Amino acid sequence: MSAVTDAVRGVQPGGSLGQSVRDSLVVAKRNLIRMSRIPEMVIFGLIQPIMFVVLFTYVFGGSIDIPGAPEGSAGPYREFLMAGIFAQTVTFATAGAGAGIADDMHKGLIDRFRSLPMARGAVLTGRTLADLVQTALTLVVLAVVALLIGWRTHENMGKVLAGFGLLLLLGYAFSWIGALIGLSVRTPEAATSGGLIWLFPLTFISNAFVPVKGMPTFLQHIAEWNPFSATVAAARQLFGNTIASQPKSLTGAWPMEQPVLASILWSVLIIVVFRTLAVRKYRSATA
Repeated sequence: MSAVTDAVRGVQPGGSLGQSVRDSLVVAKRNLIRMSRIPEMVIFGLIQPIMFVVLFTYVFGGSIDIPGAPEGSAGPYREFLMAGIFAQTVTFATAGAGAGIADDMHKGLIDRFRSLPMARGAVLTGRTLADLVQTALTLVVLAVVALLIGWRTHENMGKVLAGFGLLLLLGYAFSWIGALIGLSVRTPEAATSGGLIWLFPLTFISNAFVPVKGMPTFLQHIAEWNPFSATVAAARQLFGNTIASQPKSLTGAWPMEQPVLASILWSVLIIVVFRTLAVRKYRSATA
């Protein structure tokens, strides 16, 4: 009788890690098929980062001073900028993840999933994996656009791929924040607003678009301990988009001295904390 009850409640009897992985992949496939049938979601998701690349490069590129670069030169800023644009793109996907989960909750789809003998966490894991695939495709297109406007890497292919890997890891970590927001609000519109309102200060109080040296001292500390900044700095290092005379840190912040390690640790910490909170929220919301 308990086995039947567990099945009805959506808990796999004697469920293993392998079963949870399979369930997550099935849900991810469902979301990818859904995305492919709504191509405007992908198209609109590409327009914003491409606009940021063009605007920042050609409007601000010649007026922002990069330490160690010739004054008024747009080329160094272009290389400085792209890691920040890539990181902003993967983190802004958080709003879409939250809105998607909120939409599923609003339409009652999650209730239907509960009637199936599947792992509870698979619904959220599948959704975040599907969002990760979409983000990866967006990064590929954005990288092509960046190459067309003159962005270049100066390291071997292994390091470049590792840089993109760190960016995707950050995006996956932030998608769990989006999942928690999506489960905590009543409508997809609220999830979109809630997913963006905190991202703007996070991305702009960082080293993504301007050097930290121009910020007030207290903002320099915040920017250099920002997990977003760590991933941007790590990507620049792995892409070879660094200026030799540019100091790693103005405040002695450890994440700027060891950005690759800091980026990994920040992303893993965010995944552990927010996945735990999201799954707990999912269980209470569907109880």
